[in-house]
Parts: sequence; structure tokens; C-alpha cells
Amino acid sequence: MTLSLPIDAEANELLSTDPLALLIGMVLDQQIPLEKAFSSPFVLAQRLGHAPTAVELAEFDPEALVAIFAKPPALHRFPKAMAARVQEVCRALVDRYDGNAAHLWDGVDDGAELLKRVASLPGFGKQKSQIFVALLGKQYDVQPAGWREAAGGYGERGSYKSVADIVDEQSLGKVRAYKKEMKAAAKA
Repeated sequence: MTLSLPIDAEANELLSTDPLALLIGMVLDQQIPLEKAFSSPFVLAQRLGHAPTAVELAEFDPEALVAIFAKPPALHRFPKAMAARVQEVCRALVDRYDGNAAHLWDGVDDGAELLKRVASLPGFGKQKSQIFVALLGKQYDVQPAGWREAAGGYGERGSYKSVADIVDEQSLGKVRAYKKEMKAAAKA
């Protein structure tokens, strides 16, 4: 499946074909606009001259990786912390999934197991894990039994709550409206 996030077509293509790029985008999707988070894996690949592997990033010199993340325009508003987080996630992939991000979801028995695997990654709390399960189910056809339930409200058909639901500008607008509504409700 080809993603249609409101980002550069080449960045969408990388997210659609490279499971690690998709996972890195999800790692970076906090405290910055989703367009920035999900286009940064493509920028990272450009800066490295190739799409990186989990093994490569896991073994990368931490200071050099921070420098790559911090180079203007920075890949995230917190380049040092997020370079470290990406490296931690890649190390977990190497340790548990032979360095292959797709092995995170390949062969899972059910949605609960998929959620458990995702939630075991550094920086993946309940909400981020559920959103990623929904993204895999809705946009990547990773649909083990019970995936919608494991994704919680993010797995609902016809919902517009997260990046999992964005397929065009109209759906992006609906997701933004939902997030704005949730922020307002949290402040009340």
C-alpha cells in the first residue's frame, strides 16, 4: 500500500516500502507536526546517502547521529533526545527481531500480541502503540485477529483520530479537528 500523507511523494514512497522508515516516523511523531515526523526518515536517508538499516543505526556513533539529526533543518525539535530514541528502538530491533522492523509484526498470533510487541519498544506508551497498531492495520493490511480491539479507539472504522486515518487532505483535516477537540477538552 502506498501512503498518502501530506508530505513529499518520495517520503511517502519510502514509508510505504521500508518498514524501518515507517517505524522511525512513528518514533518521531511527538511534539512536532506529523508531516515533519513522517518526512524525517526520508531526510535521514538523504543525509546518509541511503536508507539506513536498524543494525547500522544501532551501531552508529551516538554523537555523529545527533549531528545528523541536528543539521538544519533538524529532523526533530529535540534532535539529541530523538536520535537517542531512534537508536534505542533500532537496538531493540536488532536484539529481538534480527534487525528487521517488519519482524515486529510478521507472524503475530493476534492483535494483543502485536500491541504487546509494539509497546515493548522504547518510547512506545499505550497511546503511541495503539496508533501504530491502527496504522499497520488500516494502511498496511497487517490485520491479525483482534487488531482493531488492540488499537482501541484508533482502530475503529471511520474514525479520524490519528495518522492511521490520513489518506488525503480531507481526512487530515478531520484528524486535526479531532486533536484540537481533544486538546480543548483536556484543558477544560
